[in-house]
Amino acid sequence: MNPQVTTIGRSTAAASTSTNKVVRNTYMLLSMTLAFAALTAGVSMSLNLPHPGLIITLVGYFGLLFLTTKFRDSGLGLLFVFALTGFMGFTLGPILNAYLALPNGTQVVMMAMGGTAAIFLGLSSYAMTTRKDFSFMGGFLMVGILVAFLAGLGAIFFEMPALSLAVSAMFVLLMSGLILYETSNIIHGGETNYIMATVTLFVSIFNLFTSLLHLLGFASSD
Repeated sequence: MNPQVTTIGRSTAAASTSTNKVVRNTYMLLSMTLAFAALTAGVSMSLNLPHPGLIITLVGYFGLLFLTTKFRDSGLGLLFVFALTGFMGFTLGPILNAYLALPNGTQVVMMAMGGTAAIFLGLSSYAMTTRKDFSFMGGFLMVGILVAFLAGLGAIFFEMPALSLAVSAMFVLLMSGLILYETSNIIHGGETNYIMATVTLFVSIFNLFTSLLHLLGFASSD
């Protein structure tokens, strides 16, 4: 038996096992963080808490994201990923209350949830089934998200509803691309840290949901 072939075979098997472990841990943690965010959103809604505002939201988000990234290889990383996703759920509660208070708000929220689930499951399944490499999208997504984020801030500060709708449409496309990119990254071994993989997918789902909520609310004249 050729020793080199045996070594290559073992290396391939080890890499496959490691990738499968990252995939399993990522989706397990993603499910838990989504449930936790839903819980914090529900608490925020039941207490009818006001939205913390743009500055507190951005400071809280980027601060917790920094801490999650810094401690991604330790047990503290798990603590901060739940703090981050819980905080995002907390900020979502007042937004949901505002939509649910509208005449057809329940329908809008349910359609946004259904659309988010369908897009995420469909794109994830496609990436896993075809095993296509979407790493080429990385640079485009990074630039696109930065541009959309800055445009979104401009729409808020200058009160431009049309630009805000355009940003929401951009985020739907960008987050869909990010789901494809990150899923591909995980299954091809580009992302080996399940905490960071979870954060990327969670943020994609969160932004996808809020963007669909905005677009569907507008389409329903809300």
